[in-house]
Amino acid sequence: MTAESPTLHALGDDDIDRALAHYREHGWARLGHLAPPGVVSDLGARVDAMMLGELTYPGLFFQHDATTGRYDDLEYGKGWRGPSLEYRKIEKLELDRAFWAWITSPAFGRVAARWYEGQRVTLYRAFAMCKGASGGSELPWHQDGGQFWGLDRDPTLQIWTALDDAPEGGGCVEVVDGSHVRGLVTPLGGVVPAEHAAAADAEHRALPLPARAGEVLLIHNHVWHRSGRTPVGTRRRALSVCYMDGRTVCRRKKRAPRVFAELFDATGSPANFPADARGVSLSG
Repeated sequence: MTAESPTLHALGDDDIDRALAHYREHGWARLGHLAPPGVVSDLGARVDAMMLGELTYPGLFFQHDATTGRYDDLEYGKGWRGPSLEYRKIEKLELDRAFWAWITSPAFGRVAARWYEGQRVTLYRAFAMCKGASGGSELPWHQDGGQFWGLDRDPTLQIWTALDDAPEGGGCVEVVDGSHVRGLVTPLGGVVPAEHAAAADAEHRALPLPARAGEVLLIHNHVWHRSGRTPVGTRRRALSVCYMDGRTVCRRKKRAPRVFAELFDATGSPANFPADARGVSLSG
């Protein structure tokens, strides 16, 4: 793989149209097995190097997993805690050239251009969601949007790439099919309150979306989704990228509003890698 032009398996216009039609109705869709083994292994190795402190960038965000596997026991605001393969989340992967190249792959530009027709496409976040060999933690039903995100409109397109196999019962994404059509459960967004999940019979409606390493899914921000733990000794790493309508602006007041990187122009052509992004290899 080259950072400038990663190779994706073929994705035709008809494939994209079918996927987006399914996505509109169900809130999720499969794009197929797009990432060749070399791309998967390279991106996975870069995630591990970041966790171990061998590759770092100013501004990377880390969250370590809870030792109990309970979502409620996660710690916030701790950031980097030293070399470990048990980090749950690493954000701002767009600072890395290889990840930038994958995020701005032409196939994803074609998807985004169809979804946000006639608009530039910007990035809300690009992050690794990981479950370590200890099993990781449960991620409850949630929606990715709402007032907590501090935007003038919610994004509606996320592209998720499996960097390890994510089988049923082994940390795969689960959704409540079609739950995106009713919008946010609460204005704040985030975790779906237990009483709402119970009223919607979410436990029995849970639809597993197992994926093999290299498979790519579309996941609507408003569809209810979650993931469980992995069997001890099995890791599950995945890349999640949230693409936005380029007109979206940050509403936050306490700090300067965020400025979002442009990924594609209105035709789906990719933007250049930001000139100010620099990595530092701690291993020399």
